[in-house]
Amino acid sequence: MVDKTNREDKVPSWARRSAEILNVFANHNFYVNGFTPYELRTTLEDLGPTYVKIGQIMSSRTDMLPKSYCEELEKLRSSVAPLDAETVRAVIEEETGKRIEDLYLEFHDEPLGSASIGQAHYGVLLDGTPVVTKVQRPLIADMMRRDFVLLKKLAGMVGVMGEEDEAQGAVDLRAVVGELEKVTEEELDFRVEAENTRTFRARCIEDDTVVSCPTIIDELTTVRILTMTFVDGYSISHVDRIEADGYDRVEVGRALTENYLHQILDVGVFHGDPHQGNIMLSQGVPYWIDFGMMGRIDERSMGVIQDLIFALVMKDSEALTNAALAIGKPQGKVNRSKLVDDIDAMVARYGSSRNLNDIDLGALMTELTDLLAQHKIAVPGEYTMLVRSLATFEGVIEALCPEFDLMGYLANKMLTRMQRDADVMEQLGSALEAVASTGLRTARLPGLASDVLNSLAKGRLKVVVEPAGLDEPISKLNDMMLSITLAVFACVMFIGSAVMCLAPIQPQTNGVPLVSLIGFVMAVSMGLYALKRMTRRR
Repeated sequence: MVDKTNREDKVPSWARRSAEILNVFANHNFYVNGFTPYELRTTLEDLGPTYVKIGQIMSSRTDMLPKSYCEELEKLRSSVAPLDAETVRAVIEEETGKRIEDLYLEFHDEPLGSASIGQAHYGVLLDGTPVVTKVQRPLIADMMRRDFVLLKKLAGMVGVMGEEDEAQGAVDLRAVVGELEKVTEEELDFRVEAENTRTFRARCIEDDTVVSCPTIIDELTTVRILTMTFVDGYSISHVDRIEADGYDRVEVGRALTENYLHQILDVGVFHGDPHQGNIMLSQGVPYWIDFGMMGRIDERSMGVIQDLIFALVMKDSEALTNAALAIGKPQGKVNRSKLVDDIDAMVARYGSSRNLNDIDLGALMTELTDLLAQHKIAVPGEYTMLVRSLATFEGVIEALCPEFDLMGYLANKMLTRMQRDADVMEQLGSALEAVASTGLRTARLPGLASDVLNSLAKGRLKVVVEPAGLDEPISKLNDMMLSITLAVFACVMFIGSAVMCLAPIQPQTNGVPLVSLIGFVMAVSMGLYALKRMTRRR
């Protein structure tokens, strides 16, 4: 009798995990109709913490998944089952090499919150400093890395597009998995979040009495534990409580907005996930928390966005197209004529006013990102993160103080930036110079027209016409003509070889001249090749 336990021990862990994943997929019938938003969420829940975390990350990636899927995946942000106290204490002691009693004056076993990768606990250090320590779940790093190896293999087998989202195109799961793996790998190393927090405090916090963030406790921060000062407050989603405590919602929103725009426009480092749960209010002061996702944007990218907005206000579709192409990288041949037409339509929707305050920049950049994706133009991650971050923050301010005009505030900041930007002033100077030059050239137009007509009449002028948008049809026509030429040549060669069979030409094979036989083979091969080309071009 075969020992079942020994047989299972011989099965590699990756093979067992593969079987588990495929079994879950099979139970959800993914191979029949693909995943609906509901099926995708419940499947991720059944697959375990790794996939719950992936779903949480993907819930904000509207650039990678259709909106209906992102909305369903938002439901995965609720708390998961907490770790037991003994496990939490063991991880902290293993990472620090010290007992809990030698690190904390007070440590609460009841978690403040529990998530897919780790959970947070309140404590008081020996010097009396209140802190929060985030502890990573044991073995979660190995499990997630193993799962990503399998996911990359399975990515080509599974589609995530429902019927209602066909117009948005299929999702490239291999690209999605690669992006998720990169983000998750950073979140598995708590030192990355610690460094992000230090950078944010050093560069983005100007006055702790206006806007602030926690301070990292270095001696209690490792790959698997992260300790920072405790923020004694509550989420800004509790609008009624903010008012009950006597704080002005608009002033809180203005302070947050000024700091957020300072991050983007002045520093180039910004909070990548500014939802309500990541912004606390303590003693009337807003605090940014959770720096697992940090965005960065350089001066060049900011300048391109500035050019884009300026072109939109001026209703210059050509300049807007150039700015859009400067943002992304084409993944193939771009139909510029079609792109300009689509951008023209966008300008018609957003360019109805020359007042920048009337333009919803968040919606504009989101639509532009979607438009570039439709034209197979890849947008860099820092730009898509900025678009997501801005859209998320806009929703936060709308819920906190809808009377506060965030986009108008942003517009004024952008205008201030444009006015002090030497490049823009140089562009305006060049534009004025061009206007003057154009005026001079315009005065010469009648004489130039007369010269052109005289040259044309005397045969000294050649006019070259390059029709736009006909490159592909012309290429197809040339290819078809080549195929027809090959087919005709094959027929001629076949007939010629048949005629030569009547002549006593030596050498011969079975009564057929060898040269005729070679001609037949070449004619048939050429004919089949021409037929294949014609079939392929349909």
